[in-house]
Amino acid sequence: MNAVMAAAPVLGIRRCSAVALLFVVSFLLIDVASLHAHKLSDSYLSVRLDGAEITGQWDIALRDLEYTVGLDTDGDGTVTWKELRERQGAVAEYALARLQISADDGTTIPLRVTEQLVDEHTDGIYAVLRFRAVTPLTHRPRALQVEYRFFFDLDPLHRGLLKLDLNGEIRTAIFGPENSVQRFDLAATSGWGQLGQFVTEGIWHIWTGYDHMLFLLALLLPAVVTRRDGRWEAKGAFSSVIGEVLRVITAFTLAHSLTLSLAASGLVHLPSRLVEAAIAASVILAALNNLRPSITRAAWIVAFAFGLIHGFGFASVLIDLHLPRSMLALGLVGFNSGVELAQLAIAIAFLPLTFLVRQTSFYRRALFPWGSAAIALVAVLWFTERVFNMSFLPL
Repeated sequence: MNAVMAAAPVLGIRRCSAVALLFVVSFLLIDVASLHAHKLSDSYLSVRLDGAEITGQWDIALRDLEYTVGLDTDGDGTVTWKELRERQGAVAEYALARLQISADDGTTIPLRVTEQLVDEHTDGIYAVLRFRAVTPLTHRPRALQVEYRFFFDLDPLHRGLLKLDLNGEIRTAIFGPENSVQRFDLAATSGWGQLGQFVTEGIWHIWTGYDHMLFLLALLLPAVVTRRDGRWEAKGAFSSVIGEVLRVITAFTLAHSLTLSLAASGLVHLPSRLVEAAIAASVILAALNNLRPSITRAAWIVAFAFGLIHGFGFASVLIDLHLPRSMLALGLVGFNSGVELAQLAIAIAFLPLTFLVRQTSFYRRALFPWGSAAIALVAVLWFTERVFNMSFLPL
């Protein structure tokens, strides 16, 4: 009787943990299934201050402009240069209404588009708006304030990435709905502030990079069990789980840090479509390995091999920012640190729950197999989209 009563709280904890874990995993999979796994919406804003004159360039994805002002006038699903040229006035008007630069005490600097071009980024074709302005001040501004409100009303996950060139001194910033107005003191610079921006972007890249997140979950699901005599059995000690996870995350970190550095520095370049398809394939294989195990030991080898592929995906943000070599090291350290912090946060949230329910039939018969199957299914859809340039999952 006492043993039963003593076991009751443990069973209650496991039952609650199972419910909590099911909720977390279901939320992630539902959220993932409702979003497209391609690179999320970004635009790239470059501003250069030379004395009292401001020149700049704003690269905006054609897919975002299609949502906002409509470019595909004939409805054939393809935006041509002729269609973009016909809508240049609407594009400039819409964009400049959502970008404001002010100097010193809030004096607004009117911007004027001088040229519109197109360019190719790692994730597709972008419209390029070149602009210039002359500040109404008689001296070089002591501070600039940039207000960026493009596309937030349609996509709260959109980010604007700014590169501010102050006569060779580079500042960077990331705009989102929560920090759409940022002020830059031109007389002071903070390396820590720049580093923090890159760390934030690295964290954001994982939390919104659903293919990277599902790959990590596919590796974490078997971390609390071990393969013995053709069956998955629960591990006995949490320390062995921690050791395995640390090996996996360390291997993944080393691998993607290597390819991230090579790609961001321009030493190695792979087509974005190929990289995206390979990342989706890595998620499929990692999930299928849980269902039909071919590698049951030394999972860190799998993490390292696929981490090399994911590094090229991580590099897209730094490549498209076109950072000067003087800032590349800072960007790599900050961005990579943010990626690792996000991965550790996922592991810390996920592992204790899975460890508590690892011996239950819920984990062995439901969460582990069906969770892996769901991850594989979503990744198959991503892979098909990326290889054949199709769209199954709504944006």
